[in-house]
Amino acid sequence: MVERCTFGIEEEYLLVSLASGRVKAAPSPTLIGRCREVMGQYFAQEMFRSQIEVASPVFANLHEAREFFQHGRCALRSALAEEGLGLYAAASHPNADWLRQLPAASAHYQQLFDDYGHVARRSLLNGLHVHVGVGPGCDRMQLINRLLGWLPLLLVLSTSSPLWQGRSTGYMSYRRVICGEWPHMGLPEALPDWGAYQRYRALLQRTGSMAEKGDFWWAIRPSRRYPTVELRICDGCPHLEDALCIAALFRHLVEHSINHRHQPADCNRELRWVAQENYWRAMRHGRHGQFIGTHEQQPVTAEGWLAQLQEQVPIDSADAERACQHARELLRNGTHADLQLQCLAQAGADGLGKAQALHAVVAVGACN
Repeated sequence: MVERCTFGIEEEYLLVSLASGRVKAAPSPTLIGRCREVMGQYFAQEMFRSQIEVASPVFANLHEAREFFQHGRCALRSALAEEGLGLYAAASHPNADWLRQLPAASAHYQQLFDDYGHVARRSLLNGLHVHVGVGPGCDRMQLINRLLGWLPLLLVLSTSSPLWQGRSTGYMSYRRVICGEWPHMGLPEALPDWGAYQRYRALLQRTGSMAEKGDFWWAIRPSRRYPTVELRICDGCPHLEDALCIAALFRHLVEHSINHRHQPADCNRELRWVAQENYWRAMRHGRHGQFIGTHEQQPVTAEGWLAQLQEQVPIDSADAERACQHARELLRNGTHADLQLQCLAQAGADGLGKAQALHAVVAVGACN
């Protein structure tokens, strides 16, 4: 019998001017308070004053998640519109001046900026994080090792950061390029089990490489706050259905891994080489890339890779079926990164100036 897992979703948003499309570097405390009232305990200030986060309650199915975020996004948009602001969810803003952004006031974020300087200041980025609950009988590092090879495909589905500083970067997820400047923010280390994870963490703390309450920011990690496996690789998703698709696919993969947890978990160097290579290709090319597939490690398109996932991790729920269908549509028709690039090209063809063209892209990146 398949063990169904609960899950939760965290979304990050930038606050932008509806008139100019620019990031609002210093929104008023009154406005932030209004957003907090709207979302209650699910609201949080992110690392910049111009950035907020919504961390959901625990869900049992996609219907619950859809209802929560439809209501939450709508309520936040209404609150922000009173001051001429909107909610921007794509992973990177096309022309934000990161040097003008102000750190959030909390001691935690102030410490991050002190410790990491320009690396932190450049990280004006929105991510999508998904938590999936894991019972006490499961070794979360072994689960992560089973899931690692599929992470680049989930990144492909989410790509929404092709533009930075007013230019096309040549990457479909430039956010993950910037994430690579941080320590412990790429793919997780090759740790075969929970004991190895604890020893590694203790080593870093003992040698001053990690604070006592510090954390890893890996693309996937065992959460320290909750009994979950947390997906962190994905770009923010302006379209809610894209976020729900990724959450459902990740949950499906975790459930399959839990139900096969008594089989040996691979943690060999060759599989990690493949995962790392596919990760780079996902960042660079998104859905247009050729990837190293799971069938005899032969080249495969993103659509072919999704088909391999469905073959190896058979669909066993309505949520997973809907997610796979939506994923096929994304890979066939384009992700949000494609949409931004198309918008920029069309604006140029229509004779719009650069500022107007980038404003059009910001409108595309707003929450729907």
